[in-house]
Amino acid sequence: MGAFQVLTRDDAGTRRLGSELAPLVAPGDVLLLTGDLGAGKTVLAKGLAAGLGVSEPVTSPTFNIMLVHEGRIPLYHFDLYRLDRPEQLEDVDYYGTLEADGVSIVEWGDQFPQADPGDRVLVRITIEGDTERRIDIAGRGTRGGQLARDWFGVASRLEGVVAVSTP
Repeated sequence: MGAFQVLTRDDAGTRRLGSELAPLVAPGDVLLLTGDLGAGKTVLAKGLAAGLGVSEPVTSPTFNIMLVHEGRIPLYHFDLYRLDRPEQLEDVDYYGTLEADGVSIVEWGDQFPQADPGDRVLVRITIEGDTERRIDIAGRGTRGGQLARDWFGVASRLEGVVAVSTP
């Protein structure tokens, strides 16, 4: 398991962290995002989308549940906030999409623990001040662990971002 912590100073740093992840992701990768309202989940998703070459605006898919953005590989952007029951995941083909030809980023990814895909990266964003964010990143499974370790390597070299390895 790869785990580390990143501190960003502002939205630009959080977006840059997402953008720098883009060259590392591959079809089938899953990122589960958690954090309070306004913590920066969509900001990180916007950065990933930009890094993948998505040209359209990226917003939180709160009312759509899932939006598809075309880039180097498809970005499947979920927001599970409005779902009440795990059975509703079937209605949006959640499980099939996670295994599809793109990368999935899931806001409120801790909403249904029983739906955790296992091999994934969990990203917990915490508000630390007016603009600062603490981003805890933990990979699970072979691919999730490798992706988290690779992302740490990139994050540790980013300007405006402090990457701290954690046990």
